[in-house]
Amino acid sequence: MEAILAIDADDRLRQTLELQRAAFLRDGPPTLHQRRADLKKLRSAVIGRRRKIEEALNADFGHRSRHETAIMEIMPLIMGIDYLHRNLRRFMRPVRRQVALPMRFGDARVEYQPLGVVGVIAPWNYPLSLALMPLATAIAAGNRAMIKPSEFTPGTSDLLVRLLAEIFPQDVATVVTGDASVGAAFSALPFDHLIFTGSSPIGRAVMKAASDNLVPVTLELGGKSPVIVAKGHSLDHAAAGIAHGKLANGGQTCIAPDYALVHEDEVDAFVAAYDEAVAVLYPDGPASGDYTSIVNDRHYARLTGLIDDARAKGARIREVGQKTEEADRRSRSLAPTIVLDARDDMRIMQEEIFGPVLPVLPYRDIDQAVAFVNARPRPLALYYFGSGGEDQRKVLSRTTSGNVTINGALMHYMQDDLPFGGVGASGMGAYHGIEGFRALSHAKGIFEQGKWNASSLLRAPFGRLADMVVETMLR
Repeated sequence: MEAILAIDADDRLRQTLELQRAAFLRDGPPTLHQRRADLKKLRSAVIGRRRKIEEALNADFGHRSRHETAIMEIMPLIMGIDYLHRNLRRFMRPVRRQVALPMRFGDARVEYQPLGVVGVIAPWNYPLSLALMPLATAIAAGNRAMIKPSEFTPGTSDLLVRLLAEIFPQDVATVVTGDASVGAAFSALPFDHLIFTGSSPIGRAVMKAASDNLVPVTLELGGKSPVIVAKGHSLDHAAAGIAHGKLANGGQTCIAPDYALVHEDEVDAFVAAYDEAVAVLYPDGPASGDYTSIVNDRHYARLTGLIDDARAKGARIREVGQKTEEADRRSRSLAPTIVLDARDDMRIMQEEIFGPVLPVLPYRDIDQAVAFVNARPRPLALYYFGSGGEDQRKVLSRTTSGNVTINGALMHYMQDDLPFGGVGASGMGAYHGIEGFRALSHAKGIFEQGKWNASSLLRAPFGRLADMVVETMLR
């Protein structure tokens, strides 16, 4: 029976893809007006369902502040849609290119045309925005889209199904739900492009499945994003920014600071400043109404396992902020935690943490900090707290990461005109900005030959004129 259900699900996925591809070929590329109208419909639908979105996410996480959902999820999505709407005419405009000298009277240009049908596999940590921002980008580029949300946030997935069904026909945009087997079948479909946001192990499986159909992929994978605090920089300022970036959404953010590198003379002072910063953010501690729970028992157990492993191997574990003992009052609420004396043989330094746990590591000088970062896979984000100068220049020029925020955390994601994406183990490709539009478009090079065409002198039978042109060009 399970095999039959799996076959039926696979057939439905392929039928939906064929429906969208047939509609794309039938209707051709949508106009600027059509794309803008679809973006406006998506925007209005999200704004109109704001309360329902907040309620669905609160239920999926067990507890999530409506403010956090509005600020971390709905606002970036609306800002991104507005950015695409505002800049779409410029993005769609053909771009003139230089013409080779022998064809000087011709015209060369690049036109951006839609790819066709884009697949989007969205994660559970920001299940609304990381499903709908790729959709908005696909719409802006003139594509159709199929979305597979995470099975870990069923309430939000059901809301997405209803939301898109009300504003778009199935051959424009649709949501398909199901467990990991449906996700595997989805990633094996012959899309024209596939966007995946999630963990590195699943990202590898998605890329492998997509390769069978030579489907190009954009992978946003996360990893262990470091933060470097320059010696002498205000520890209160750094701790406040790091605490916000680490603890927003309960630490369940792909670009959250994963560990902090602090000068060896300032580690104790930083821990004290971080403790105070956490207390300011959450005066009622981990039972605060503004503090997000861990999404499910599986991930809660994984996080406590990381802490237990580090403790057993000699790390010092310290819960910080107010009323940490009240974490037990709410299901899957994990107190903000600092880990000291962490070593490479501990799981907490090998796996992306994805929770409110911060290893704090000492460094001797900036060269050692840079070497520590470079000895590990390239992260999705890197954070630096310090004034401009030689140390900052070294960090920026000698490390490679998806993006960087200086003297803050997470904020590069909110800059719609910047590309967002990973590098190496943290992913490939980017969306946001014009890079997102172009990632989901085909850049078609077009050359229009002019009336006067010197290249005709280079055709057989060759003679003295051909010799003159060749000698001139190869001089």
